[in-house]
Amino acid sequence: MSTPSLLRGMVLLAQGDRRAVEQATGLADDATGQPCSGRTRFQIASISKNMAAAAVLLLAERGRLDVHDPVDRWVPNCPPAWRPITLHHLLTHTSGLGHWEEYPLLDLAGAIDPDELLAVFREVPPLFAAGAGWHYSSPGYVLLARAVERAADRAYRDFLAEEVFAPLDMTGSFAGSGAGRADVATGHSGGRPVLSWDLDTVSMGAGDVWCTAGDLLAWLDGLRDARLLTPASVAQMITAYAQAGSGPQAYGYGCFVGPLAGERSVGHSGHNLGFKAFVAWLPDSDRRLVVLTNDDEDPVAPTLIDHLLTTN
Repeated sequence: MSTPSLLRGMVLLAQGDRRAVEQATGLADDATGQPCSGRTRFQIASISKNMAAAAVLLLAERGRLDVHDPVDRWVPNCPPAWRPITLHHLLTHTSGLGHWEEYPLLDLAGAIDPDELLAVFREVPPLFAAGAGWHYSSPGYVLLARAVERAADRAYRDFLAEEVFAPLDMTGSFAGSGAGRADVATGHSGGRPVLSWDLDTVSMGAGDVWCTAGDLLAWLDGLRDARLLTPASVAQMITAYAQAGSGPQAYGYGCFVGPLAGERSVGHSGHNLGFKAFVAWLPDSDRRLVVLTNDDEDPVAPTLIDHLLTTN
């Protein structure tokens, strides 16, 4: 049976050292006619939280911070309601902070001063006491990126480039705006090009990374083989700390953990305006899956993951 094709995007499925499926379809940029390929860099959206969590754990390994540090050690002018919140709470979405829908006045596509963004976050009280529940929060990951900047004493995008992407030879990956970069896909919704969300400030740490499909496979292999983090840190990252809603999935540090296609899995999905993405590592069968599309309404994407994992 042939593999269904995305309208536009890239699919990789590896088992062991073999690439069982490698498929590029459609155009990365309609204006130039550039096709999607192994060189195309896509927004990976919330899969970026994988890298943010790894950045925190790298700094923890070096003694620069502790995952149980209160957020107000690393983020200035925290309101009193944030004082019980730790980096662990932010990593696991148990802080009580809201997601984007709790900040309706925030323009996800508009540029904003970093301190003004923090002021917007401070205005919304937590939904529950730290550790008392689970609520997915991209703003919490923006705060983690700010903590990484202070603990590492360098820009967050530079820390990722030098300490995460370079050691794993992820040469096509970067964080932040794609303006002026080569081989960058244009986002689409229903076949129409759309403007990107702001990735320099609003989505920093939460959805700011661009990757090729091959780089995302290298990322998953880096976790599998503990090439970036120590085995103890990888175990810490993929521990199930909190039930993620009412389904079977739980949340670790920057990743979902739970059953997929009848197996244990570690992964994440992502959705930025114009882009959707999915990665999964299934340790029992040693499979790693990458799905990237630059059309967030691609009708094939929702069923493709199940097809790939049940027929390969």
